[in-house]
Formats: sequence, structure tokens, C-alpha cells
Amino acid sequence: MAAVRTVLIVLIAILGAAFAWLAFEWSRSDTALAENPYGVAFQLVDQTGAPITEAAFQDKPTALFFGFTHCPEVCPTTLFEMDGWLQAVDPDGDRINAYFVTVDPERDTHDILGQYISNVTKRVVGITGEPEKVRAMAKGFNVYFKRVPIDQESGDDDYTMDHFASIFLLGDGGRFKSTIAYGENSDIAIKKLENLIEG
Repeated sequence: MAAVRTVLIVLIAILGAAFAWLAFEWSRSDTALAENPYGVAFQLVDQTGAPITEAAFQDKPTALFFGFTHCPEVCPTTLFEMDGWLQAVDPDGDRINAYFVTVDPERDTHDILGQYISNVTKRVVGITGEPEKVRAMAKGFNVYFKRVPIDQESGDDDYTMDHFASIFLLGDGGRFKSTIAYGENSDIAIKKLENLIEG
């Protein structure tokens, strides 16, 4: 009986230590996420063909969305909604930046991306670049994306992209603050952007 009790005490101590270690690691990860710029360094181009890096996300609050120009619904809807939200919270356009990063750089050249975005809004800047660099950047921001053939039996190259559809909200210094989900209530989305601007 004493041996069983000793074994139980040792097991409880081991489990307690394991939980304490996990709690420490989780808190350390949350601290790193809150204190460091979110994502990775990158060198891409904006919709005018000008170079752009992660520094663009760090000079003021930023709304960041990943999508593609052949997107049938999610991307144009999100761009349209973002334009309205940005007009509501920052009518002069000097307090928050907004970016649309393509997950389909093979088709989305900077000029195509620029034309696509400018048809909907002038408040969002498109980002593209060399495919491998765009993919590395998206993965570094933990963005899911996958090329999906439209008709696998046809043998042609027609495809769409399955991708993460939420908007990242980055605060001071590019630090992660929150997200706006696709289809989120507009009042809530506007409140999140107001909170982002206010810091």
C-alpha cells in the first residue's frame, strides 16, 4: 500500500511538472506573439511594381488579407467590405494601412492585381512577386492556401485557390492583435479596426 502511494505521489509530481512546463511554454509563445512583429521578413512588389517589405506593416496599424484575383466571391466581397470599414474608421486614410497579398502569383502580376483592386477600392494596396517568395511569405504568416483543379478530368490548367479568408489586424510595430473573420458582423469589424487604431 505504501509503495502504491509513493508511486502515485511521484506520478502526480511528474504530471504537475509537465503541466507547469506546458503553461510556461504557452505563456512564452503568447508573449513572443504580442511583443514581436508577426510573420516573416520578405521582399516582394506592390501593385505598381515598387519593392515592398515587412517594414510596410510596421509603421502604422495594418489590415492584411490574403486572396487572389480569380476568386469568385470571398475576395471581392472582403475588398468591398474593407473599403467601407476603412472609410468609416479612417475617412482621411492616414491612420491605418491595408494590404491584399495574392496567393496566386503565377496569374496575379502586379498590374493585374492593381487593376483588380482599384476597381473596388483605393484604400488597399496589392502585393505580389516571385511565386516562391510569395509562398514563403504566406507560409511565414501561417496562411493556408492550396491550388485546386476546377476539373481534374479535363487535363487543362484551369484551377482555383482554397485559402485562409480572415483579415489579420497588426498593431504597433507589426504585432498581431486579432482577426476579422469572413462574414463577420460589420459593426464588430468596425469596432475591431477602431480598437486597432486606438492601440
